Amino acid sequence: MLATAAQAGSKPADVARQKAQIDAGLDKAYGRLDALYKDIHEHPELGFQETRTAARLAAEMRNLGFEVTEHVGGTGIVAIFKNGPGPLVMVRTEMDALPLEEKTGLPYASHVIQTYNGKPTPVDHACGHDIHMAAWVGAAQQLVAMKGQWRGTLMFIGQPSEETVGGARAMLKDGLFTRFGKPDIGFAQHVGNGLAGTISYKAGVNSSASNELVVTFHGRGAHGSRPQVSIDPVMEAARFVVDVQTVISREKDPAAFGVVGVGSIQAGSAGNIIPDTAILRGTIRTYDADVRAHILEGVRRTANAVAAMSGAPAPEIDLRAGGEAVINDNAVTARTAPVFKAAFADKAQVSPGAGSASEDYSEFINAGVPSLFWGLGGYDPKVIAEAQAKGEILPSNHSPQFAPAPEPAIRTGVEAMTLAVLNVMGK
Repeated sequence: MLATAAQAGSKPADVARQKAQIDAGLDKAYGRLDALYKDIHEHPELGFQETRTAARLAAEMRNLGFEVTEHVGGTGIVAIFKNGPGPLVMVRTEMDALPLEEKTGLPYASHVIQTYNGKPTPVDHACGHDIHMAAWVGAAQQLVAMKGQWRGTLMFIGQPSEETVGGARAMLKDGLFTRFGKPDIGFAQHVGNGLAGTISYKAGVNSSASNELVVTFHGRGAHGSRPQVSIDPVMEAARFVVDVQTVISREKDPAAFGVVGVGSIQAGSAGNIIPDTAILRGTIRTYDADVRAHILEGVRRTANAVAAMSGAPAPEIDLRAGGEAVINDNAVTARTAPVFKAAFADKAQVSPGAGSASEDYSEFINAGVPSLFWGLGGYDPKVIAEAQAKGEILPSNHSPQFAPAPEPAIRTGVEAMTLAVLNVMGK
């Protein structure tokens, strides 16, 4: 089926006609999509806790005539729409949010608190998954309305826990492809802090591979006024944060991509107590397997050396693998790119390089689904111009101030996804 789907795509005139039809449909449906987006944004949920979100999406898809199965891989949903013989095409959205406090000041800002690492924690859709979900529903609406123009089966999946890079694996382990069929082609998209209304894509490597970084340094607690009788794990952690950067700056080829970042240090309960332990959490990102192996070895070596310098017990080091690199299929990219160019003209651009973030959509690709994963711009031109005039950097994904403009980001996401699907399922 993939060979058939990868043949000649839609002609520019057909793309223009289809885009006009999608836009007309969006003019009528956008108000509801905007309300859905704001509701999801105001009620975010962490990975594998997305019960309200999943139920809301499941209801939307059932209303459109999809056959919906819930609780796939925990909180995941699978929505199937059959429309005659043809390819099985997967469209994926993520559903989870991030454990941080929103600071956008939006009237529909989140005030949700959920449990994260055993503690009550604010939750925010600071990565843009709420935009993705609204566009996902919108694309489903348009494809159902245009079902006379395509044949095959749609598999719309709502994936849990992308941020922990565990949701895609959970769905696959729960029999996603054995229970519902293995897709011939897959599509996904992600909003960022670029210009709203734009599309960016590239064949080949599209994102980084990730490793979790958790190091527990051990010491000997004491009164803060008597450091000489202690082994201070806070000092170990502080030294590690600085020293580990030499693995990047002095051991890695400067031309090769690699990041070691520390985002959390947890230690102690009071300023006058030297604690027994310090837990450091971070992330490692790479493109190349050899670079990845060298950095992991360097991180372990540095952590052990820091502990030895302090006369401390050996640290506990956890560098478990997260998401692998997303690699876009050459044929699917080559087929879809002319459609994006015909629809969005100079607002559709080939990405100059792979992104530094990681994505567990790679699990579906590695399971054998040829795919295209593309980027959406999220910021209004006026907001970008104002930031540039002030010499400011716009908040990006995972910032508590990240606030993409739902219009036109959602509209662009609906247009791009609907056109990409029509292009491989058209009669």
